[in-house]
Amino acid sequence: MKTAGARLVILGVMAIMIAVATTGVSLAVYHNSGDIYLDRSRPGFLPDEEEIDSEIDEDEYDFDENSMLTKENLDEYLEKLDGEIKAVDAYQNPFAADALSDEKLGI
Repeated sequence: MKTAGARLVILGVMAIMIAVATTGVSLAVYHNSGDIYLDRSRPGFLPDEEEIDSEIDEDEYDFDENSMLTKENLDEYLEKLDGEIKAVDAYQNPFAADALSDEKLGI
C-alpha cells in the first residue's frame, strides 16, 4: 500500500498532465478555428504578404500625420466623415436580424 506522500505526488503529476493536455487541445482549437487571426492587434504581429493591399481605397481618407493641420485638410476630412455619417444614417432597420449580413455591410 502506498503512503500518503506517494499518493500526493501521483495526484500532482496527474494534475499537471491534465493541465498540459487541456492547454494543448485548447491551443489547437484556437489555431484551427481561425480565432488566432482576431489577435492581429498584438504589437509585432505582421499580416501575411498576400494580405497586404498596397492600393488605398479611394473612399478612404488618408491624413498625413507628419504635416500641419490646415483648414483644407480639416474640411476634406469633415466632408469624408459627413459622407460616412450619411451612409450610416441611411440604414433601414439597424437592429434587424440581418443588419450584420454581408450584403448590408457591403462585403
